[in-house]
Amino acid sequence: MRIEVRRTGGFAGIERRAEVDTSHLPDADAPTWQQLAEQAMTDATQNPGSPVVPDGFSYRITVDDQEFHCADPHLSDSQRTLISRVLKEGA
Repeated sequence: MRIEVRRTGGFAGIERRAEVDTSHLPDADAPTWQQLAEQAMTDATQNPGSPVVPDGFSYRITVDDQEFHCADPHLSDSQRTLISRVLKEGA
């Protein structure tokens, strides 16, 4: 599974991007990433079109061939965790 996060917005408007490919992770980690990504996508379908606040961050998340969008401060816990982990641990 390939998970990509693109963050835009904020005060400076600088884009940040990171990606994690679970096929390169230990077998024990891949199911955790998959579950987190699936929950984040489910949350996005249950709460579509979150309004963007001035100087807030917007996120475009791609999981394999599925893409969804979300924005601060309207992130679910799973979205916030996924975004944080990908931006921290991804390349």
